[in-house]
Amino acid sequence: MNFRIVSPLRNIETFARGQGIHELARLKKVYGPGNWRKRKGHAIIELESGARAFAELHWYEAHGIGRKEFKIKRLLD
Repeated sequence: MNFRIVSPLRNIETFARGQGIHELARLKKVYGPGNWRKRKGHAIIELESGARAFAELHWYEAHGIGRKEFKIKRLLD
């Protein structure tokens, strides 16, 4: 599902880092080595249909590489 983030990310938390990330080998292969973290936060997103929703998002992030592979975990009220 394609979406666009239309508000700043809020309530950002790190919930996995380093060897705690199951996809670590793939991330290093695709994007390069880094201090990888799996993070979550909340933002308003715009869906392909044009509808807007408040959602919990998860992504991977590493210093010098940036935020990668955003996904919607759930829509919030």
